[in-house]
Amino acid sequence: MREQFMLRALEISKQALPLCLPNPPIGCVLVKDGSIVAEGFTQAIGGDHAEVQALKAYSGSLDGVTAYVTLEPCSFVGRTPACAKTLANSGIKSVVVSILDPDPRNSGRGIEILKQAEVNVEIGLCREQVSHFLAPYLGKS
Repeated sequence: MREQFMLRALEISKQALPLCLPNPPIGCVLVKDGSIVAEGFTQAIGGDHAEVQALKAYSGSLDGVTAYVTLEPCSFVGRTPACAKTLANSGIKSVVVSILDPDPRNSGRGIEILKQAEVNVEIGLCREQVSHFLAPYLGKS
């Protein structure tokens, strides 16, 4: 069942293209009690990233919510705040990430921010499918 949530995040990430370029097309789903309660994907440059869009789409309690994200949440501030910090401060206690971000500005730092906030982090779910889809982005970094 968990794979279906990550595959849904991958499916919705495709909606980000070509709008999000040159940023990577990322998808995020929020799951509570075995059901998807919100979704988000990367918007145009300067717009919300997938995690922020999903959080904005959900108005319920984040207690017991798990975020499934196709790429490690960003840890740096650019045109938008750092998604890893947004998730860490949201109250979510579990984040499943398919693959780490190879961007040297991030590359494990987003995971570290989440762990420091005592968020349970799992890495690697549906890695092959997500890596295949993100190959153009992964090859640039």
